[in-house]
Amino acid sequence: MSTPRTEGSTEPRHEDRTTPQLPAPDGSSDPHQWLEEVEGEDALAWVRERNATAEQELDAVADPADPDGAPLAVTLQREIREILDAKDRIPGVTKRGQYLYNLWTDAEHERGLWRRTTLDSYRTDDPEWDVLLDVDALNAAEGEDWVWHGASLLRPAEGEPYRKALVSLSHGGSDADVTREFDLKTRSFVPEADGGFLRPAAKGSLSWIDEDTTWVSTDFGEGTTTLSGYPRQARLWKRGTALAEAELVFEADETDMSVFVAHDSTPGWERDWVIQMHAFYDTTLHLADLGQQPPALETIDVPRDLEASAHRDLGIFSPRSDWEVAGSVYPAGSLVVGDFAAFRAGEPELTMLFEPSESTSLADMTITRNTVVLSILEDVVHRLEVHTRDQDGAWVRQDLYPELRGSLAVSAVDPDENDEVWVTVTDFVEPTTLLLGDLAAVPAGGEPTEPELIKTAPARFDADGLEVTQHFATSDDGTRIPYFEIGRADRGDEPGAGPSPTLLYGYGGFEISLTPAYLGPIGKAWLERGGTYVLANIRGGGEYGPRWHQAALKDKRHRAYEDFSSVAKDLIERGVTDTAHLAVRGGSNGGLLTGNMLTQYPELFGAVIIQVPLLDMKRYSHLLAGNSWMAEYGDPDTEDWEYVRTFSPYHLLAEGTDYPPSFVLTSTRDDRVHPGHARKFTAALESLGADVRAWENIEGGHGGAATNEQAARMNALMYTFLWSTIGRNDA
Repeated sequence: MSTPRTEGSTEPRHEDRTTPQLPAPDGSSDPHQWLEEVEGEDALAWVRERNATAEQELDAVADPADPDGAPLAVTLQREIREILDAKDRIPGVTKRGQYLYNLWTDAEHERGLWRRTTLDSYRTDDPEWDVLLDVDALNAAEGEDWVWHGASLLRPAEGEPYRKALVSLSHGGSDADVTREFDLKTRSFVPEADGGFLRPAAKGSLSWIDEDTTWVSTDFGEGTTTLSGYPRQARLWKRGTALAEAELVFEADETDMSVFVAHDSTPGWERDWVIQMHAFYDTTLHLADLGQQPPALETIDVPRDLEASAHRDLGIFSPRSDWEVAGSVYPAGSLVVGDFAAFRAGEPELTMLFEPSESTSLADMTITRNTVVLSILEDVVHRLEVHTRDQDGAWVRQDLYPELRGSLAVSAVDPDENDEVWVTVTDFVEPTTLLLGDLAAVPAGGEPTEPELIKTAPARFDADGLEVTQHFATSDDGTRIPYFEIGRADRGDEPGAGPSPTLLYGYGGFEISLTPAYLGPIGKAWLERGGTYVLANIRGGGEYGPRWHQAALKDKRHRAYEDFSSVAKDLIERGVTDTAHLAVRGGSNGGLLTGNMLTQYPELFGAVIIQVPLLDMKRYSHLLAGNSWMAEYGDPDTEDWEYVRTFSPYHLLAEGTDYPPSFVLTSTRDDRVHPGHARKFTAALESLGADVRAWENIEGGHGGAATNEQAARMNALMYTFLWSTIGRNDA
């Protein structure tokens, strides 16, 4: 018999899986709050028990395609690991000086090699890589569990080679990380005793201004972080001084989300930015004049929901709501440019390079030395434009590489030096290719060079017979919701063909667009074995610009869930699948999405996967970075709770409901979305006698896995769960 507990108790106890243990619908009590103690002995014992149970169940599922009946999870883990570790992947690179830099992981280097090569060598099938840092060897030497978080290089004096770097590493993949100075010549970290920069573990950043000066935003002690757990101070840190003595330049309010700092080192156009982020989509932008003492800040006069930046003489403005300035109105989702000095002087000379329509949005923008390249989505299909100024300063537009098909990602090779661009082309079933183009002739009225094929990744799964189609479902309020379907074109012609096991994926939040990308492990573990995969472009995302995102904010959140369920219904109505063979998957905000599918639409699905999720929307703003998401969801400690409670899956659980089988996955090291969400939801489902299993990776951060091996194991368990539920013929 369970012992009585006080309201909202954090006291651990033995879980009773037979008597319903649910939070109060109004959020006034929480019987599982003790599971929020991330590293608590009782909580971790609870986690280990669930991990063992889930693994025992799923590892017992035989592979129907194996004549010997080998465990399906073992087969899938091997196949996925081979894809993740493949040595013929396209290495992503960043150019600095004469070298291209890359972080590479494979079976022998789980945590990665930081390395570099030349462009000429990169063009070859087998580039010669110069290894700068072996993270696995570093872990072995230091007895650590470092996960690579990136590196920034200090621009050297004219004619000198790059030598100094700031390398960020995190424990187990958490958001909090350490930044250490690294010497590219000696291939070693600069000891703190020798004046090397070292930022201790915290959420924040350290970035170069010059050889002896950095910008630092981090946890400086009590009162120096926001309620969201991010830095609220921007300081200048001089070499040879203590971090605590770094000069305070700006301090945000405790209720702000964070402060970000950046130095633009473009020769002749050096600038220092202090970005005061009040909340998502709500920032104040400051220019810092470090030539004054103390440094002076100039606030850029733009609306707080507008994104602004500058490149050389050009100011770049992206409004999220209609922007009225100098007698003109620029619509939300547009891209506006103009002379930055004139704008700061109160004499804006602006040009709109992109104006959205009902079917188009700006997916991305890339600036080279003399051009602006726009990636535009038209009903979630990419096309490219290049914009340049003629000799009179007027802007001229032309289509760029219209022959390219698929998802198109463009990035400048070196925006300070030239007009070369990397173009990455990908699709669901077509392997990724990397092209190199040069736009240098465009400003003078010429044509870009033909894109040079630099790299092509080989196929990772058998796509023969697969077809990619786009469809539109009608949501509850009549809105057309696009979605992509990938499956066998001839399935309906097969004798006795029944509903296809179908996995529906979505996100629907934070203005993030879901676009086609090569499916790799999904193709191997799901499509190749006969499954159908569906990607839904629901509201809350950015597929149609800010309006698509804003249509599902706060009290309108239900629209994202109506959209997603409408796609599910459309798949059933079109005969692609049926309820017993339809599953949903989502992570983070997408975990909140699939948590709502489980609680609000349980009759629609045969299985539900919930990854690194938000689920307790009463306490989310008090857990880790949750306070920073109130612009998306609302403040549950105010009257907002009246609508927030309508999409809080933890509080929507109810007795007498027949919930489909579910799999809840998270990470102990996730310091963005608290693992307590997944733990408490699982415990509540267990108390209802629901068919639920849970798996928590000890490492991994918000991504759920810190190494390819961990990612392969996690995905193998997940797809085994799907094949054992919706993949069964009798499902």
